[in-house]
Amino acid sequence: MSALELRDYQLDVVRGVESEIAAGRRRLCLVAPTGSGKTVIAAALIAKARDRGERILFIAHRRELIEQASRKLHDAGIDHGLIQAGFPARSGERVQVASIQTLHARAVRTRKIDVPAANLVIIDECHHVRASSYMKLVDAYPNAVVLGLTATPCRTDGRGLGNVFEALVECPSVAQLTPKYLVPAKIYAPAWPDLKGVRVERGDYVETQLAERMNTAKLVGDIVSHWHRLGQGRQTVVFAVNVSHSVHVRDEFRRSGVLAEHIDGTTPLEERKRILTGLATGKVDIVCNCAVLTEGWDRPEASCLVLARPTKSLGLYRQMVGRVLRPAVGKTDALILDHSGAVFMHGFPDDEIVWALHEDRRAENTSHSARGQHSHAPALTTCPECCAVRFEGKPCPACGWRLVKKPKSVEVADGELGEVSRHCHVKANVYSAEEKQRFYRQLLWIVRERRRKPGWAAHLYKKKFGTWPNAPSWAPPEPELPDAAVRAWVRSQDIAYAKAMAKRGTAR
Repeated sequence: MSALELRDYQLDVVRGVESEIAAGRRRLCLVAPTGSGKTVIAAALIAKARDRGERILFIAHRRELIEQASRKLHDAGIDHGLIQAGFPARSGERVQVASIQTLHARAVRTRKIDVPAANLVIIDECHHVRASSYMKLVDAYPNAVVLGLTATPCRTDGRGLGNVFEALVECPSVAQLTPKYLVPAKIYAPAWPDLKGVRVERGDYVETQLAERMNTAKLVGDIVSHWHRLGQGRQTVVFAVNVSHSVHVRDEFRRSGVLAEHIDGTTPLEERKRILTGLATGKVDIVCNCAVLTEGWDRPEASCLVLARPTKSLGLYRQMVGRVLRPAVGKTDALILDHSGAVFMHGFPDDEIVWALHEDRRAENTSHSARGQHSHAPALTTCPECCAVRFEGKPCPACGWRLVKKPKSVEVADGELGEVSRHCHVKANVYSAEEKQRFYRQLLWIVRERRRKPGWAAHLYKKKFGTWPNAPSWAPPEPELPDAAVRAWVRSQDIAYAKAMAKRGTAR
C-alpha cells in the first residue's frame, strides 16, 4: 500500500466501502466522476483484501481499462495475473485482472478454465452490468463481495441498477472536485439540432436515423468553422454518431488544414495507439470517433470536446463530457463545443445528479429540471444578438445584451455558437484602442499576403468591432505579422462566407 498515494477524499471513499461491507452489504456500486480516481480507489481496496489473504477478481470490458488497472496495481506493488487473449495465464496469483469477453468465453461459454476463486469481485464501468455476460459472472459468485465502479450508475434510459446492487457509495461530485482535482468547463452551444421524427429505442435515438439527420454538409461545416473560431490550438476529441459521420467530420477538418484523425471499433490496436499518442504529444490536433473513447480513455492533455452526437441518455452525456475534465500542466479549463443540444437537455457537466438505485427510478439532474419552472431557476435560452446561450431574463454573458421594452430587430448569425455560462454578470468584451490597432495591422498583413485591397481589411474590422478603422490616427498603419488567433478568426469568416455563397447558389 505504501506505493499507492491516496487523496483525502479517496481515503474517505475506501472507508465508506469498508463500512458498507462490515454492515453486511455484499453488492455495492461505487459512484465517482470521471477523473476522480476510481481505479486508484479500487487498487487500495484490492491491496487491503490481498493483505487479509483474500482472492480478488477485477473485470473490465475494454483493453484500455485492463491496461489502466494493471498499471495502477503495478504502481501499488500488487502482483497479478491477466486473463486476456494474448497473455499467459498466472492462475496462482491472488489478484486476477480479466477481460469480460475472455473470461466469459473461457470459463462460462466453453468451460476451458474454472471460474477464478474470488472473495472480492470488482466490475469496472459497471453501468454495463445488466449484460448477460456480466450477470452470469455475478451469479457465479453468490458469496463474494461484488463492487461496481462507474461515473454513471444507470442504464442508457437512466434507470437504476438496484436489481444488481444493494447500495451506492458516492465520491464527491464534479462540482466538489473542481477546480482542485478537475478543471472547469466552458460551454458553447448552438440551437438544438432538428431531431423531430428521429425514433427513440432503449432510451436513446436510433443511430441510423440520427446519423442521417446529423451527417449533412451544413452541420459538419458548422463544426469545423466554430472550432476554428473557438477551439484552435487545443487538443480536441470529437464524438460523432457513427463511422461515416466521424470520417466526414475528419475529412472536413483536413480540408481546412487541420491534422485530424478518425478511430472506430475496427481500427487496429497499434494504429489507435499511434493516433492517440499523436494527440497527446501535439502531432495530431483532432481525433474523431464514435463510441470508442466514451470510457476508459485517459488523456488529460485533451482540452476541447466537440459533441456532434445528440443523446437522450444522461449517462452517455456525462461520460462524454468527462473525457476533458482531467487536469494537466498548463490546462486551465475544458472547452465544450456542443453541436448536439445536449447541454439544453441534460444541463451543465458539474450539476449535481441524484442517482437512483431502484431499477424503476431514473437518475435526475434536479437543478436542470427546475430551470424554467421557477423564477429562481431561469431556463437556458439563446441571445438574439450574438446567439450565446444565456439564462432567460438575464443579460447575455457574452455580449451584454438585455431585453428592453422596444427591442430592435437583429440579424442572428446562422448556427453561431455562444458560451454557456452560469455567471450572467459577465460583461461584453471591451477592446482597447491599442488592441484594435494591432488587430487592424494584422489584417493588413493578410491583405498583402492575399493581394487584396485594403477595403477588405476595413470591412472585416467593422464586422469585428462594429465601427470602421480610424487608420489616420494610427501613424503609420504598418502591417503586422498575424498571430494564431487573428488567422483563426479570419479563417472562420472565410468559411462562413463560403457557406453563405453556397446557400445563395442553392436558393437560386
